[in-house]
Amino acid sequence: MRIAIVDCDNESFDEEEEVTSRLGIALTRAHADDEEQAVEAARGADGILVQYAPITAAVLDALPDLRAIGRYGVGVDTLDVEAATARGIAVCNVPDYGVEDVSDHAIALTMSVVRGTAQLDRLVRAGDYGLVPVKPLHRVSSLRLGVVGLGRIGAATAVKARALGFTVIGSDPQLEIGSRTADDIEVVDFETLLATCDVISLHVPLLPSTHHLIDEASLSRMKQGAMLVNTCRGGVVDTDAVAAALQDGRLKGAGLDVFEQEPLPLDSPLMACPNAVLTPHASWYSEESYSELKRRVTEAVAAVIRGERPRDILNPEVLERD
Repeated sequence: MRIAIVDCDNESFDEEEEVTSRLGIALTRAHADDEEQAVEAARGADGILVQYAPITAAVLDALPDLRAIGRYGVGVDTLDVEAATARGIAVCNVPDYGVEDVSDHAIALTMSVVRGTAQLDRLVRAGDYGLVPVKPLHRVSSLRLGVVGLGRIGAATAVKARALGFTVIGSDPQLEIGSRTADDIEVVDFETLLATCDVISLHVPLLPSTHHLIDEASLSRMKQGAMLVNTCRGGVVDTDAVAAALQDGRLKGAGLDVFEQEPLPLDSPLMACPNAVLTPHASWYSEESYSELKRRVTEAVAAVIRGERPRDILNPEVLERD
């Protein structure tokens, strides 16, 4: 049995090596950037681990021995899950490894935008002790924060924001409007959230229905001077529309950890927005989450190829087939 790491920018592979060594599974590593390289890296492997490389139907057709795919992370938009399922290939991710870390980062970005701390830091370093560029600032207890997507991370963000003093509401198409979550967060429709919130934090997967969820039209329906935080997927936000809204003042500020193109190009219009706090897709990271992610995704793929049921699998029906 062999597991191939098709691509990954991890600094070490200690956890993957510990798991595979303990189970008597061979481990190989490559760094594939495209479909052809992915096929070459995975040829003959029983399972693969992948971070960014595209695993398409064409790739899967070229890998008849493949039984399991493990994605380093939560999102699987780079994988053709439907094609994998049709071919009896299990797809595993680690949906809850970064709940605390991403929600912490969302709160950190929120507070930086609300209090203007990053912008004030840059002003001080330039010798400016004025407050004019960040005015007006309002106390947290006067602000309403809306969480779009009340899954694990969104729910954790909502609870932490409420503990800081925000009035918190949420929107999620899977939940009944007017209901309350287990954490007592009121569920409203998306339009109400857009129109009434001072801060909006995004926690949705990237799907056709959520692509450019925040675009020029939705921005026009937000409160004047509202703030936006995104720690989910870059494609949920229309970069040009958000940059324009930041520049003309429709948005007071934005805290963005993910982007439509990564790394964020130096000529991106966001770079010219002093009221934007930008971080390099770092919300998932802590030493604890990093280790947990690597161990659990390797254990999931190893379980499948050993004929066992993994802790996390997106298409469990493939395990029921003869």
